[in-house]
Amino acid sequence: MSMLTPPGMGGKYRITGNRYPRMRRPRRRGRLVAVGVASVVVLGVGGWGTLQLIDVFTGGGRKASAAGGGDCARTSKASPSPSARPLPEPRTITVNVLNATTRSGLAKKTADELKKRGFKIGDVGNATKEYDKKVKGTGLLLGPASALDTALPVLGTQLPGAERRTEAARKGTAVDLVIGDAFKDLAKRPDADRALTRLAAPEPAPTTKKDC
Repeated sequence: MSMLTPPGMGGKYRITGNRYPRMRRPRRRGRLVAVGVASVVVLGVGGWGTLQLIDVFTGGGRKASAAGGGDCARTSKASPSPSARPLPEPRTITVNVLNATTRSGLAKKTADELKKRGFKIGDVGNATKEYDKKVKGTGLLLGPASALDTALPVLGTQLPGAERRTEAARKGTAVDLVIGDAFKDLAKRPDADRALTRLAAPEPAPTTKKDC
C-alpha cells in the first residue's frame, strides 16, 4: 500500500503515486446571484444618471414648464410704458435766473445760455434773502406744484444734480433757477439735448410674456 493511501482505504480504492488528488470546490450559487444583482443596480444607477443629464441640458422638460406656471415658456418683451403727461417744450417755459453766490455775473451768463437753448427768460438778478448764500449745491430749481413733473424735469436736463422743490402757494407757471455755491456751468449742450430726448421718449419697460 502506498504511503499516500489513507488508513482503511485499500483494495480498489488504493491511491497510488506521490501526489494527493485535487478536489474542485463546488460553485457557490449565492455568489453568482449577488454579482448579478450588483450588475443590475449599477446599470440602473447609470440609466438614472443619464436621464438626469438629459433633464439638465434640456431645461428640465415638463418640470421647468411647471415651475414657470404651465407648459408655455416665459419670455421678456418690451412693452410701451404707460402714457405719461406730455412734457412742455423749452420755448414754453419761463425761467427766472437768480444768483445765490458771491460771484458776480453768473445769473446773466447762465440766462444768456439758456436763451440760446430755447428757454424763455424772465427775471435775472440776485436770489431773495430766503436763498441768498444758502444754496450749497450746484443749484435749486423752484416752481409751482404743477411744475414738479413738467417744467422742472425739463429745466433739470440743463443742470444735472440740482435740487427740485415746489412751493404750494406759488402762482403762475414760471420757474426759478437759483445758482448755488457748487455751480460751475450748465451741462454741455449735446449732453443736455440727449437728456431731454430721453426724458421725452423714455425706453419702454420690459414685461414678461408667455410664448406657447
